[in-house]
Amino acid sequence: MTRSKRMQPVVNVTANRERDAAQRLGECQQRVQAAEQRLEELIRYREEYTQQFASGGSLNTARLQDYRLFLSRLNQAVEQQRGFLQRACAECADLRQRWLDLHTRAQALDKVVERYRDEERSDQGRRDQKESDQHAHTLREHKQHDE
Repeated sequence: MTRSKRMQPVVNVTANRERDAAQRLGECQQRVQAAEQRLEELIRYREEYTQQFASGGSLNTARLQDYRLFLSRLNQAVEQQRGFLQRACAECADLRQRWLDLHTRAQALDKVVERYRDEERSDQGRRDQKESDQHAHTLREHKQHDE
């Protein structure tokens, strides 16, 4: 078995790992986008709520207390979402680096296998040329012997 064929299982495993890492990275990027959208929605809702309260008219103690409590919960939700987004971004950075490492390894293996194939083709070409030369030499000897 040639070296290039012996390397093929390693190339296949590496390609599968790279593909899996790329898929996980894509899923993570989708989670980041969803987290960003959720954060934007929470911030926009908090702003709308604040504006509605400001234009609401009369302020009694109960209404003010409810407003402050709800606004506090909204602020907590915003901060929790920011934390989630930061963690998701960090996870994506890690997954991006993992994919990049695997991608680099896969490319290096592809180059090694291609080099092996080039060497094998070259070796085969030399063998073919040697056989052709031997065949021509044998034909000349037979031709000289027949003369």
